[in-house]
Amino acid sequence: MSVVLFDLDGTLVDTAHDLSLALNMQLARHGKLPLKYDDIWPVASHGSRGLLALGFGITPQDESFEAMRVEYLDLYESVFTNNPILLPEIAELLDALDARGIQWGIVTNKPRRFSVDLTKAVSMGNTSLHERSACLLCGDDAAHPKPAPDTLLMACKAVNAAPDECIYVGDAERDVQAAKAAGMHTVVALFGYIAETDKPAEWGADVLIQSPLALLNYLS
Repeated sequence: MSVVLFDLDGTLVDTAHDLSLALNMQLARHGKLPLKYDDIWPVASHGSRGLLALGFGITPQDESFEAMRVEYLDLYESVFTNNPILLPEIAELLDALDARGIQWGIVTNKPRRFSVDLTKAVSMGNTSLHERSACLLCGDDAAHPKPAPDTLLMACKAVNAAPDECIYVGDAERDVQAAKAAGMHTVVALFGYIAETDKPAEWGADVLIQSPLALLNYLS
């Protein structure tokens, strides 16, 4: 494989603390009690849709959803660079990929308004995650984000690689769906934001890994 592409939240970076803080700020604004972090982190990978469903029991079909989504994103914007850190073993994994001459990049459903500054805020020695990555594709870079393959195919063009030369690593079923639709190899990050009710073994991925460095065994 010549390229490894990663999801962002829960795969490369732990963003659950800031996502949780924004949700509890919104709950307080609406007179609701805060939720425990342990109840929030399993849905952190599902973005504002999953968080609003957890906190307020609403879906995109509800009349109030769009206004609540905008409010949540505005609150998140005030805190999203507070505590983002690389997940354990990720720095070592990315160093190992660089040492092997394997390009790596990021494909996320997170909007670009957050993704760029967040990856710039994640320090990697004298540089940042943003500067180290070969590409960054965001959910609003295409008309159809994951589970559609559009942003993954855009990443292929950005790194000049064919889809079958790429591996996509993510922690949600939509990540597997998007990568398979794009014609990529698929890896599920079991160390990510996966709820007890999720069934990643049934998502149809090529391999499931318990830790980031286990990816190196698959590449070998």
